[in-house]
Amino acid sequence: MKTRLVEGMEVHRGSGNVFADLEVPDAEKQKIKTGLVVEIRKAMRGLELTQMEAAKRMGISQPKVSDMMRGDFNNLSERKLMDCLIRLGYDIEIQVRPAKSEIGHLLLATA
Repeated sequence: MKTRLVEGMEVHRGSGNVFADLEVPDAEKQKIKTGLVVEIRKAMRGLELTQMEAAKRMGISQPKVSDMMRGDFNNLSERKLMDCLIRLGYDIEIQVRPAKSEIGHLLLATA
């Protein structure tokens, strides 16, 4: 992480993953899940779904939708979040390719 002084304050350049910068365990996993939830929220808005309607369509309970909207989605796996997006009319494509470094990483690219 790069550090520089701006008006007497230390400023750190982030890594692009706030969870990694905050040293959260499973940072890449959290970033992916957050990105999926952002897309779910966009889909719900675009389809003008209530939480109850969205829950029914996604196959989860309304309280889980409510938790998700408040940023609490630790009880939902990446696979379940992808399933929710599929049920909301999204296609998901998983691409695997050799990494440029010794250890690969996860990336969520949205259209």
